Amino acid sequence: MNTRYANPLIAAPTRPLPRHVAIIGAGSIGPDIGYYLKSALPDVALTLVDVAQAPIDAALKRFADYAQKAVTRGKMQAREAAAVTRDVHGTTDYDTIRGCDWVIEAATENLSLKRRIFADVEARVHDDAIVTSNTSSLPAARIFAEMRHPGRATVTHFFAPAWRNPAVEVIDWPGAATGLVDHLRRVFCVTGKLPLVTSDAVCFMLDRVFDNWCNESARLLDRATAAEVDSVAGEFVHAGPFFVLNLARGNPIIVETNTLQAAEEGEHYRPARIFRSVDHWATVAPGTRIDVAPQQASAIRDRLLGVLFSQAVDILDRGIGSEADLDLGCRIALGFKRGPLELLRATGDAEATRILERFASERHGMPMPKRALPEYQHGLRHILVDDVDGVKVVTLRRPEAMNALHDEMTDEILGVIRRHEHDDAVRGFVITGYGTKMFCAGGDIGKFPSMLGDAQASAQYARDCSRLLVHLDAMTKPVVAALNGSALGGGFELAMRCRAIVAMRGASMQFPEITLGILPGIGAMVVPYRRWPNAAAVFHGMLRQAETLTAVRAHELGIVTALADDPQSLIAAAVAQVRSLARHPGALAPGAVAIPDLTPIAPVAANGMALSTTAIALMDEAIREAAAAPTLAAALEVGYRAFGRSACTAAAREGIEAFGERRRPDFTQTG
Repeated sequence: MNTRYANPLIAAPTRPLPRHVAIIGAGSIGPDIGYYLKSALPDVALTLVDVAQAPIDAALKRFADYAQKAVTRGKMQAREAAAVTRDVHGTTDYDTIRGCDWVIEAATENLSLKRRIFADVEARVHDDAIVTSNTSSLPAARIFAEMRHPGRATVTHFFAPAWRNPAVEVIDWPGAATGLVDHLRRVFCVTGKLPLVTSDAVCFMLDRVFDNWCNESARLLDRATAAEVDSVAGEFVHAGPFFVLNLARGNPIIVETNTLQAAEEGEHYRPARIFRSVDHWATVAPGTRIDVAPQQASAIRDRLLGVLFSQAVDILDRGIGSEADLDLGCRIALGFKRGPLELLRATGDAEATRILERFASERHGMPMPKRALPEYQHGLRHILVDDVDGVKVVTLRRPEAMNALHDEMTDEILGVIRRHEHDDAVRGFVITGYGTKMFCAGGDIGKFPSMLGDAQASAQYARDCSRLLVHLDAMTKPVVAALNGSALGGGFELAMRCRAIVAMRGASMQFPEITLGILPGIGAMVVPYRRWPNAAAVFHGMLRQAETLTAVRAHELGIVTALADDPQSLIAAAVAQVRSLARHPGALAPGAVAIPDLTPIAPVAANGMALSTTAIALMDEAIREAAAAPTLAAALEVGYRAFGRSACTAAAREGIEAFGERRRPDFTQTG
């Protein structure tokens, strides 16, 4: 039986990563897909195929321009850019795709054209080559109906700009061979994408949200202007629907997709007539808005939320996608500030019901909830949970924030642990991060700027953020951290409170807080000295100068108990650790601990960045006081209070402001 894991990297690979990829269509999105693949897999051979030479030449130039721009901006080394542009070929000859193990069709949305392309592809590639279409709306069953081997084919729907936007819908249609969708999910996850699985419905999941969001916006133009609609929409999205349509030249796309939806699902999806007569909308740029009369703004807001809620409940009622993928996909792919289900919850049942009832009265036939609204709020949004040999594997999945912790994620992790920690069938837990680069980037500091200057509120914030960690301290059932990548700040603090840590060989750990003029307040100044006293000097450097600890060095010091070379081995090692620790309750040193002297240091980080002398002094004082504390609870309290004191310094204000402005802080005037 084929087990589908929520985290695609848990399962062992069933076939290797692609070695030769062909992209059919060198127009708008095809080259961007190719650039993403070459950036992630530089050794892959890439062939761009088109019916004309001009788009091929333009695509190859775009490749070179992208790579050069990345080098100029310091995002890529020259040797990396050379690898990205190496072994990239453009051609009008289909015969060059022989030997490809993956062919991606990125031609226009024309069913007969796509079928002809796949016939040409199948005539040339071997029988087990994977074939996918980048269609945004046409069902897989329709596209691949005439293929000789349809089981090797599915839809992989990328979002613009495909070289940067991580979202990609992978369509799980009945004709797909066993393991195909999971293999593609793994490939995408390994290469930095966010695969979102949907069923084979017209327009799939995210396009039916976006297209109908735009269509309803156009239907409002009998009572409002495009600029007014975009201004009101700015509450929910980073860029209003008409601005995005201008950017993507998307009017024909809405006509095409909504005409298809209307034919399949009813006339209420028919595209607004105005799309056929307007080329460019007069609207406002993101972040700007015009004044809209309150009654007008209320009508626009109700319509936008009405269609968003309508599509969200329909997607879930029909099983087109999952709650977590829907919310995450809307944020990542479509630029929503909050997902539709998060907005539904924040709106409240009574107000959401009013909005939906108004929408139903204005837009007859549009989907309405088939369940009570609270029934749409039961899923996990920020973590994935898998069962592996009697162990619950919890994967942190907030790719837009590098898996950083925030209140909802913390509560979801706690909820899973509390639900299963007394279940005899569950041996323990593993906590890991999504993807291959980041375990957890720490705590989300979004709330922190408002607390600057308030020591009591900041200390309480640290206590509140510690609720998961304190629970881990008291658990008898083991929790093991599996570091799939970097563990920063609060991410490493979370890992340290687990019973054991296993890590990928290339993983690393760091406490960067001192570079922001603040202290790590949820255990970093306490726990490592009580768990690994022999490595105390190493933690001095990590805390006071943001030194990076590699997984290999941490293994030598006994901080990491096992190293792994691939994601599957990492999870297997973590599960083995859970089983070995199941009968051995862990405990931190209960009393005061001795630590090496904190000798004076120059206020300079390991990377050469100038640090705050005030923050270093507060850090040293807190480390000493925590080490002398008679209990773990008392020591943790020292850390909370020290964090609160650091929040009242000029250095903290400068550091946090610099972080928000994406610049290096200047502590020369703050101390």
